[in-house]
Amino acid sequence: MIDENQESFTEEAGELLAELETSLLALEESPEDPDLIGRVFRCLHTIKGLAAMCGFQEVSAFTHKLESVFDKVRYGEMPVTAQLVTLSLASLDRIRSMLSDANESCDDFEGSVDILSALQALVPAVTVTPASLPFRSTGGIPLRDYLGVMTEYELSRIKANLLQAKKLFSARLHCSLDTLDTQIRDFSAGVKSQGELFSSIPDMADQPGDGISLRFFFASSEDESSLEQKLGVKPERVDAGGCFGLGEAETATNQCAEAREVTYRIRFRSCADAPGSSPDLSELISSLRRIGACQILARTDFLTALGGDKSASCVVSWDITLTTVETEEAIISLFSFVGADGALKIEVADSEAAGDAPKRLGELLVSRGEISPEDLGKGLARQKQLGQILVEDGVVPSIAVEAALSEQQHIKKIHQERQSRDAAASIRVPTHKLDLLVNLVGELVTVQARLGQLATSTSETELLPISEEVEHLVGDLRDNVLSIRMLPIGSTFAKFQRMVRDLSLELGKDVELCTAGAETELDKTVIERLDDPLVHLIRNCLDHGIESKEAREAAGKPAKGTVRLAAAQCGDSVEITVEDDGGGLDREAIRAIAIKKGLVPPTANLTEKDITAVIFAPGLSTALTVSNISGRGVGMDVVKRSIESLRGTIEVSTIAGKGTTITMRIPLTLAIVESLLVAIGTDRFVLPLALVEECVELSRADITRTHGRNIADVRGKIIPYISLRELFRIRGAAPEMQQIIITSVNGERIGFVVDSVIGEHQTVIKPLGRVYRDVPGISGATILGNGCVALILDPPNLLEVAETAAAFA
Repeated sequence: MIDENQESFTEEAGELLAELETSLLALEESPEDPDLIGRVFRCLHTIKGLAAMCGFQEVSAFTHKLESVFDKVRYGEMPVTAQLVTLSLASLDRIRSMLSDANESCDDFEGSVDILSALQALVPAVTVTPASLPFRSTGGIPLRDYLGVMTEYELSRIKANLLQAKKLFSARLHCSLDTLDTQIRDFSAGVKSQGELFSSIPDMADQPGDGISLRFFFASSEDESSLEQKLGVKPERVDAGGCFGLGEAETATNQCAEAREVTYRIRFRSCADAPGSSPDLSELISSLRRIGACQILARTDFLTALGGDKSASCVVSWDITLTTVETEEAIISLFSFVGADGALKIEVADSEAAGDAPKRLGELLVSRGEISPEDLGKGLARQKQLGQILVEDGVVPSIAVEAALSEQQHIKKIHQERQSRDAAASIRVPTHKLDLLVNLVGELVTVQARLGQLATSTSETELLPISEEVEHLVGDLRDNVLSIRMLPIGSTFAKFQRMVRDLSLELGKDVELCTAGAETELDKTVIERLDDPLVHLIRNCLDHGIESKEAREAAGKPAKGTVRLAAAQCGDSVEITVEDDGGGLDREAIRAIAIKKGLVPPTANLTEKDITAVIFAPGLSTALTVSNISGRGVGMDVVKRSIESLRGTIEVSTIAGKGTTITMRIPLTLAIVESLLVAIGTDRFVLPLALVEECVELSRADITRTHGRNIADVRGKIIPYISLRELFRIRGAAPEMQQIIITSVNGERIGFVVDSVIGEHQTVIKPLGRVYRDVPGISGATILGNGCVALILDPPNLLEVAETAAAFA
């Protein structure tokens, strides 16, 4: 059984995998972007850690392997290639598969092994030799002076750029305090346009009093004069010689790509009286500095002369701290002069792989064996606090220290409370609880409507203001609850970037997906039900719409095709368009297939509207062969049914040689919608207000003038209409004056005739029972304030029902 922590992890992992997929696709377009590389690495690192903590050991182990590969990418030891991105996306799919069923242990190791083997094959076994690297002295500002204020990652990016034969620069920028942020932002953007920016550090040398100077470190392929012209500041070359364990005279091959810097603590004794035991320190120091950064300290007042004078007769104990990527064996070889009694001792003081924070002085003394833990405890017990020392020195009165400590405690408390609030700023709520809340609000809206109807029909005057107040509160509650269910549609758009990439490779086409309006919000349920229609439409764009590279170039088009996916809010609906710049719909091909399938007669002359209707017919496909992408005649009919089930509309427009645009109009939510309540006899119906354009009167004289044809003259324009009384076969005579509800259906104005219009209505949508669920023209029901049921009409479907009835009349 899956426990609560594992369920929570599965949800969070889904979000992380979605972010990872988006980052990988962006990384393929910008393979040298360090921010994207870092984002991918962080996602993998988080998934690995959470998976291990929640018991998904297979997921953690698999992700760790992928993370290790991107660790090498992060440190510039291997490049980002299309093959790496493809394998990483396959790894992502594998992780999703491993998470799909928490109760099932992952026994299918073959797929994982294949992916990991392919990834490992991409990892370079050995890096290039130092002879080809630009790490030796180049003159200029020594990078060594700034190593202490740079992070490990910044140094790794510097090293990666140097491995790519890029030049390292530093530029000093003086900023005014009034425009500090703007100057830094603009200058950083300029630097990034010329290369990679690593760090910006305050520069206190010759600091003017009216601002602050910053030193920017960056790498670029440009020369100094070109950079000065583009940046407006003269850059200086930075000398990285010896900073990465690759000195000027070193000619040995770099260590394996797995190597990481290690800091060693080296101790040995030398005696001038012992032949060969007293080294030439200048030679030893040179040898050590060729393999890394080092510090040397003699542990006695009698020092061997640095110039090589070995005449002094003394025993000297040496402490050396060396940071290098070389192995311990390589270091030992430099101390071959130390005899058996020389007490050479080499220990690891710090490791880059461990990632531990630097030890404090007391901890270092204990680890070096200089003092015992008991000695450290006694020393710390006698250690005075800063405030006490300042008071004893007479620098500050004790009351001032107490006031400062009080302020410090207060600020700490505020920070802790602020962090607690931030941590609780958002919560995860299961979807079924949210659905239950929406249903309860829907019931409350219905009860409020009954209360309002009762308040207007009773003589109790005090009830009316209470009813109005309840109506106002229920309205606010409804809007807030529905807004909780609203999500940006961009979460769906992001999924299709991967699909377009994979299909482009499979079809041998170069296609780019452009999106717009990703911030447009829709009800969560609507977004989920849009996935399948959008998948079909985008696949059709790539397979049928976008031409091959050769065909596009022959037509004078760019070789790369474009599919555009956009969303925009229009009132209480959202308009979604899928557009391609392909060849457009082939009318003759569609007509031939439609005749062959018996969908239209051979003599038919299809208009654009007819073609639109035909492509949505079940079984129609213009593909010549059946593939895993298309050719089975299943797709566009599914799209149409899905959009209509959302009470939406779909329109198609096409230009030969230019492309096709498919426009869908979807209501914002499916729970509570604004509707128009109408009456036919004693029955009540509601129509979605989003489709209603206007209402006009229809008298018996108007019907007589048109000789019984269902058309009306509305301000000089002919509007066809459907009599719902006749369509639903409702008994009784129509009133002298009826109403035409003019709606917009598939881009055309269609009227629906009813007896009367009651007014706008907050419609809480209720599903129909199994018997009535598939009745054409009816999409649901709602409960009115008097407890009666009103059917919710579906205008596009009603039009089809009326056209079918007319065809068989």
